[in-house]
Amino acid sequence: MNAILKSAVICSLCCGFLGAADAACAQVVGSSRTRIPQDPAAVELNNLLAEAQAALDRKDFATAASDYQSYLEKKPEDAAVHFQLGYAFTGLQKFDQAKVQYQKAIDLNPKMPEAYLNLGLALLDSDPAAAVAPLQEAAELLPNQPRAKFALGAAYERTGQSAQAIEQYQAAEKLDDKDFETHFALARALLNAKRPAESEPEFRAAVGLRKDSLPATAGLIQSLAAQKKTDAAAAELAAYLEMAPTDHGARMERASLLFDAGKWDESLAELDRAAKDHPEDLPSLKLRADIYARKQQFGDAIPVLVKAIALAPQDSDLPVELGHAYLEKKDYPNAIQELIAAMKVNPRSIDVLSDLVAAEYLNKNYAAALSGLDVLAQHETLPLGSWFIRAICYDKLGQVAPALDAYQKFLQLNKDETSDMYFEAAARSRTLARELKDKKR
Repeated sequence: MNAILKSAVICSLCCGFLGAADAACAQVVGSSRTRIPQDPAAVELNNLLAEAQAALDRKDFATAASDYQSYLEKKPEDAAVHFQLGYAFTGLQKFDQAKVQYQKAIDLNPKMPEAYLNLGLALLDSDPAAAVAPLQEAAELLPNQPRAKFALGAAYERTGQSAQAIEQYQAAEKLDDKDFETHFALARALLNAKRPAESEPEFRAAVGLRKDSLPATAGLIQSLAAQKKTDAAAAELAAYLEMAPTDHGARMERASLLFDAGKWDESLAELDRAAKDHPEDLPSLKLRADIYARKQQFGDAIPVLVKAIALAPQDSDLPVELGHAYLEKKDYPNAIQELIAAMKVNPRSIDVLSDLVAAEYLNKNYAAALSGLDVLAQHETLPLGSWFIRAICYDKLGQVAPALDAYQKFLQLNKDETSDMYFEAAARSRTLARELKDKKR
């Protein structure tokens, strides 16, 4: 989704850098002045201007440039024609030559706002920092022109000056609140400035003006997601996917949002739709496994996690999840195998060790469970139930004295005298105490 938003053309002004014809259309073009010929030389010059203007009208920029150059050989001080020549060079995508001509026009006529504007636009892609000064001048000379303020905002945005960019976009919007590019650019700048709540109405305005705009819809979704409006973001993503059904990233994002909202069945359905057109990758497998875990469907989670591990054997979290899934499925041997592997990667993980102790205990590997409990006790205060487990392990191993001590410790700490564990611990304590007494006779 970020790629969609970032790849959007920054504004209609800047579409000029996408092609020769569009390049010229992006910039301001002047018109040839009507001249009254006084002599044959003047007639010739006037004809050159007329032919150049006609060439511009039909987007024949090469002919226009040639005619303007011929004219300037005889009238080099004509600022307006330098400007027109710069426009023709822009159409030919000869941007360096265009910049030279715009600068010459400015040098000859420092109050020509169009020259500042076009110079700034010519610099915008290659050197946005250098574009700021001429665009500032253009905005001052054209106080009621939203395009100049918009272009200045674009230059500020591209140089990382988000506050100034937002200010200029807002000024442009005040002059023309029906322009899609202005709403979209302002929304994007606000979102990038971590002001998603302010960006939302701007994205909505952009979508309202151009309902089929994927970048604007993508931006709105990002804004909603950043505000934790997961239901609204998921709804907008559904509308977006109607326009772009093959956008795998968008479908995955919607599945993730639905998962965060606790709508696991809907999230799973979205993953299933994504898998029809795109082989499941690691993120989709992880999300699917998380959904199955939340739904307590550990049998379904296991093969998904096995596939994920095959794709990313270096991922240390996956064996932990797989070991836990085996544990919940009561497949204790496989749980132990995976959890031991996970412990080798992350030997200090308390969560993994806790699962491993549980798996060893439930698999009746009582000595291993006791060793694990000893290690756990070095890192944290063990819960009450661990004393009961410790007592059972000693008891099963025939270690009467430590078993009795553990049962008694459990009984001292346990306040629930009605629980099954309490009754079992009390009964075993009495039995073990008699056994010890008999041994001493």
